[in-house]
Amino acid sequence: MTTNSGNKMPIKSTMQPSQLMKLFEDELKDIYWAEKALTKGIPKMIENASSEELVEALKNHLKETEVHVNRLEKVFESYGQNAVAEKCEAMQGLLEEAEELMAECETGVMRDAGIIAAAQKIEHYEIASYGTLRQFAETLGLIEAAALLQDTLEEEKNADKILTQVAINTINVEASQEEV
Repeated sequence: MTTNSGNKMPIKSTMQPSQLMKLFEDELKDIYWAEKALTKGIPKMIENASSEELVEALKNHLKETEVHVNRLEKVFESYGQNAVAEKCEAMQGLLEEAEELMAECETGVMRDAGIIAAAQKIEHYEIASYGTLRQFAETLGLIEAAALLQDTLEEEKNADKILTQVAINTINVEASQEEV
């Protein structure tokens, strides 16, 4: 921190960390952990899914998730930081809930409906996280980071739309016709 030449009062430097920057970094570490956890969680969903359309959607999103991990590393780099992951309790809970749903639901369309429900909860969490992070980056003047986060936000929204279409087109209709 620098001081005025004739005065001992500190002058706030523009490079000094702000409360928003700390929150941005904390949330970035959180979503980085979450995306890395999803690279292990999505394959479990793929293994348990029976619908080819759902399997394909999940496989495509797994590839995107791997890109998201790399893109987050670029976000960290864009403002001179190393990528660091901090455990995301929310994502851990969502992944545990997905595993419970898969264990409780019968194989077939019922389990597929459960997988879609769990996956969409995850997508909505990611959409909220990336939207917030993008806005923080814009406010902080981190233009490159904001653009990278916007790219991922759009992909997460698209993944949610695809899951909705898979549910609407077949899974939910078939599950509604199966007896308990």
